[in-house]
Amino acid sequence: DIPAPSGMVVLRPSTGEVLAAASGPGSEGLNTAMLASVAPGSTFKVVTALALLRSGVGPDDTVSCTPEATVDGYTISNYPGYPAASLGDITLTEAIAQSCNTALVNSTDRLTAGDMAEAAEALGLNREAPDAAAGFLGSYPDDASGTGFAASLIGQGEVLASPLAMATVAASIQAGTTVTPTLVTGPADITAESGPAEPAVPLTTDEAEVLQGLMASVVTGGTANLLADVPGAPVHAKTGSAEAGDGDDARVDSWMIAFQDDVAVAVFVQGGGHGAGVAGEAVEALLRALA
Repeated sequence: DIPAPSGMVVLRPSTGEVLAAASGPGSEGLNTAMLASVAPGSTFKVVTALALLRSGVGPDDTVSCTPEATVDGYTISNYPGYPAASLGDITLTEAIAQSCNTALVNSTDRLTAGDMAEAAEALGLNREAPDAAAGFLGSYPDDASGTGFAASLIGQGEVLASPLAMATVAASIQAGTTVTPTLVTGPADITAESGPAEPAVPLTTDEAEVLQGLMASVVTGGTANLLADVPGAPVHAKTGSAEAGDGDDARVDSWMIAFQDDVAVAVFVQGGGHGAGVAGEAVEALLRALA
């Protein structure tokens, strides 16, 4: 049992069905899995990666992973213990695999808030959830600028999401199209009278394949290598550590999104620390149980 608020959502990418949604006892009756509105941290970097792909940056193109990046006088650093061997000019693939904050922040001049909002929508975020899956599908500040925009590229600032929202992102990448979640209640599934509007710039199969490759690298040589020996098809994942709170209430929330075959999952643990920690362990336990 996890004493802090936490949530897990499991989706079937091929249909969008919510196979499971659970909030830990630390949520004290709140539906954290479906309704949490918190920073997704580095799991959101797959959205930024999509925006960069659309700007012309390929997975093997070079980005600048500096120890620090300063925007309008505000300094953003990489996480404690970031591997020194992955600093400097590295590929976008390595930046995502090692979760380099500064490589994305240093790319702010290639992107606009509109680009990011479109990428978020293409992966299922920033949309109204259908009645069939009452929940929060995230929000992106399409007027973000300056330090707020820079922070948004790494899932901080005013970017908000729920486990449902981030499971939808993972499911969309696996499916190669924008997934809309729906609840399964038994023999007859609940269906919405009308789903959310189509994204302004829909996700393409080619884009999804590149994102799949980026998430595969996180497992094979990056921050989610704890999933590398999970039985079955290769696991694709992205870890996340989201800073939240101030002063004595400051904390680091733990996130992980992943997919394997036709299963996509997102786990959030408030105050859980690095994404490969408690959230990653929960994802690993789930996938091993399903193997």
